[in-house]
Amino acid sequence: MPSNKNATIRYQTLDRCFSDFRHRYYIDDLIEACNKALFEFSGKDTVSRSTIFADITYMESEQGWSIPLERLKDGKRTYYRYESRDFSINKKELTEDELAQLRTTIMALSRYRGLPANEWLEEVLANLEYRFNVKPHSANFLSFEQNQNLRGIQFLSMLIDATGNHQTLRVKYRNFDGIEFDWIIYPYFLKQYNNRWFLFGMNEEFATISNIPLDRIEAVETTELQFKHNDSVDFETYFNDIIGVTVPSPEVEKQTIRLKFDKKRFPYIVSKPIHQSQRVLSETDGIIEIDVRPNKELESLIMSYGPQVEILSPTDMRQQFSEKIEENFKKYFPSR
Repeated sequence: MPSNKNATIRYQTLDRCFSDFRHRYYIDDLIEACNKALFEFSGKDTVSRSTIFADITYMESEQGWSIPLERLKDGKRTYYRYESRDFSINKKELTEDELAQLRTTIMALSRYRGLPANEWLEEVLANLEYRFNVKPHSANFLSFEQNQNLRGIQFLSMLIDATGNHQTLRVKYRNFDGIEFDWIIYPYFLKQYNNRWFLFGMNEEFATISNIPLDRIEAVETTELQFKHNDSVDFETYFNDIIGVTVPSPEVEKQTIRLKFDKKRFPYIVSKPIHQSQRVLSETDGIIEIDVRPNKELESLIMSYGPQVEILSPTDMRQQFSEKIEENFKKYFPSR
């Protein structure tokens, strides 16, 4: 049976129902409880009777938790509960596979120990290691891109807490021109891109969503001001039409951009698409298309490929890049 978030929610919900000796849970009650839990999580409730029966079968199997489930008759109806009041799938010992997965997870998270913003992580990992008697492998064989000396990283932990707990912030921000701003921010989302962190939140001064790079923050503190909740932006899709984190103004529309890569670069572009909308138009000629709203990150990305890429369309973007390339050419060959 595939493991996914919806299945996990159903298993946990069924576990609570089977553990409840004060109520009788018939099959319709189990379906209703799972539907309610799923609706609270995702806004959808589509559990069928066959799905719940399949879940019960899985939970009773060795691949699941081997739950000791009773089927008790109430006239012509049947209700379900554990044989023991003390049983719960959350009290079962981990299997060898689960221990191996947990060990790998601890090892991966351990790479972030010692960062100024991750003091909380030390406590979490220590708790996991002690509770399950699990230690990561002594020899490290994983490395993640991270910059422990990144300016502003010391604010990350506080910003995570404030965002999760809906706390209003006062942020002192300094731009690259040295101009300082004092803003009231209602934090909604944190995103990492290109080894930098960015805070997204409603800016009281502009009444719009601001993109605040942490390395430009001079100071930040929580305030007692009432939090304004996000009712305008779905951050699950907010970045779908762009590359990076800079969302352009509304008048900048999505465009179909056609790029041609040389034979050496093209395989890398195919194996690691530059955007989720990427389509290969010609493997022979190395041509792809992407549908994005142009921003500075797109420009930087295309420029980073140098002579290995050519913009085929749209025409105005091709012209803009040709002018930039010409300006760059003059810097290296001023006499030509």
